[in-house]
Amino acid sequence: MASSSFVRRLIASLLTAAMLMPPVSAQNQLPTMGDGGDMSAGAERQIGDRIARELYRDPDYLEDAILDEYVLSIWQALLAAARARGELSPELDERFAWTVLLGRDASVNAFALPGGYLGLHLGLLGVVNSKDELASVLAHELTHVTQRHISRLMAQQNRQTPLMIGALILAALAASKSPEMANAVLTGGQALAAQNQLNFSRDMEREADRVGFGVMTQAGFEPRGFVTMFEKLQQASRLNDNGSFPYLRSHPLTTERIGDMQARISLTGGPAGPQEPTMAHAMLAARARVLSYPGVDLLRAWANEPDLPAFAALGPARRAGVLYAAALSAERLRDHGRATALARRLLALTAGNPEATRQARLLAVDIALAANNLGLAASLMEPAVAAGAMPRPELLQLAQLRVREGKPDLAIDPLQTWVTRYPMDAAAWQALAVAYRAQNQMLRAIRAEGEVQMARMDYAGAVDRFKAARSLSAKGSLEAADHIEASIIDTRLRLAESRLREQALQR
Repeated sequence: MASSSFVRRLIASLLTAAMLMPPVSAQNQLPTMGDGGDMSAGAERQIGDRIARELYRDPDYLEDAILDEYVLSIWQALLAAARARGELSPELDERFAWTVLLGRDASVNAFALPGGYLGLHLGLLGVVNSKDELASVLAHELTHVTQRHISRLMAQQNRQTPLMIGALILAALAASKSPEMANAVLTGGQALAAQNQLNFSRDMEREADRVGFGVMTQAGFEPRGFVTMFEKLQQASRLNDNGSFPYLRSHPLTTERIGDMQARISLTGGPAGPQEPTMAHAMLAARARVLSYPGVDLLRAWANEPDLPAFAALGPARRAGVLYAAALSAERLRDHGRATALARRLLALTAGNPEATRQARLLAVDIALAANNLGLAASLMEPAVAAGAMPRPELLQLAQLRVREGKPDLAIDPLQTWVTRYPMDAAAWQALAVAYRAQNQMLRAIRAEGEVQMARMDYAGAVDRFKAARSLSAKGSLEAADHIEASIIDTRLRLAESRLREQALQR
């Protein structure tokens, strides 16, 4: 299982953030559904930003363009549906981050955070059978945010000091990873009883199911994904959850909730049976499993699985998932020859399925780059290059390829266009910094490094980089274009310093 630093850092930052909250009047009652109580959207976003800053620095935080693209395609569709249904108010739409953070953790978990952030463990991505099942979880968590459940829970603790609220949040999240950790934080029967109040109430869970179901179906996902995901969690619950399903503790299932979802699916007239994964989904679920630090022994087992007699009896989607996991595992074990051979088998299997072929090709390019086989990587990327404007995963792969080919100039223009459209894309800024350094454009490279830190809300790091760039610009003559860049750097430095001062005042 993955290390628990991702959750530990989350816990510590939540405790600090909760201490910033003003006490809530003891006379206030639990607010109505959808009302955030006494906490403003701005205050909730502020708490969420503090948590996100810590998570971005955590080694278990995962920046993976391929998985990010898949999750965000679902997340953005759900957000659009929530807007269309009126579940997402214009104020929250504008003020909240609406960002999904991936954690390199093998446990099955997802959690809504203050301010529109969502945490998603790779373990959950690895067990869902379809994008519809994943959409059901994301829609449920999205509803916890749009209906202001988090701020309402904080307001509900109206007889507790902010420090106790922080301790309760700390313990509830710790319990999802380790009961021993929770007991170390909360001692005494009174505190443990109070911890139970922190779980989303039954009304909140029912509301997240009901509204989430509507958002999910409005977005075009199969409603049976909600039911099959519930059935999967119910089966884990019957097996006396061994700790791999912390989602069951923070979102306990009841027969009423399961029955309600089954009734809703029957009203839609659609099938309620198990869903078989598509090739593309099976491959991405395999990627999530391999990237969740499974250990060398499991990587070796996965790398050898296509050679077992049972492999031939699998359906095409299952075989695609096994081959993908095997190729990626072999690459992680630095067996580049086997990884390349398995990637070829995967490309042959997915021929005729454009979505699956694309995922197989992305993996094959990663393997070729890891093996420093630039010729193979270039040939695999030819279809994407010929198509012109390319999605983010291909863009980042091509930038890496061009720099290593000694052609960084061919990487810079597409990356500049991308970060103009998506200025908070830290990975794209990092790729741009590498390309600028390869061209010895140090002023622009250091500025890009500052933008990486801005995107991850590390304002101290951004100030350091922008000051370094300003010092460099003061040392010698600059071309006209660099004078413009120096002016931009001064503006960004002032903004970073302002954000850093605001951050200091929050402590």
